[in-house]
Amino acid sequence: MNSPNGETAKDIANRKGITEKEDILDYMSSTELATNLFRITQTDEVLKNKNINNENDACITHHKVGQAVRQTIKRIGGTMPEDLPTPNKSAKQIEKEKNKNLTFKNNKKLK
Repeated sequence: MNSPNGETAKDIANRKGITEKEDILDYMSSTELATNLFRITQTDEVLKNKNINNENDACITHHKVGQAVRQTIKRIGGTMPEDLPTPNKSAKQIEKEKNKNLTFKNNKKLK
């Protein structure tokens, strides 16, 4: 699916420099994740409130909500999602390192 500025998931992955096998959400800052969650939840609300239940109208609605979110970000002087820095490590990498450190500390305590 295209993002509101016309990017596909593949385009976003290419821009962020990550492989297609990796989840682009794992390479988003909290601000970018929040922006996407807001877009998703508001699209869901509009689909429910307007009783939209066919794919074509849902896609159009998703696009319109995405455009409105982007316009709001621009209007308030925020940073557009595609202009936010990509974290150096994915959320999965950070979690793996955290678990590794905890395991190391726990093993050290047991000795």
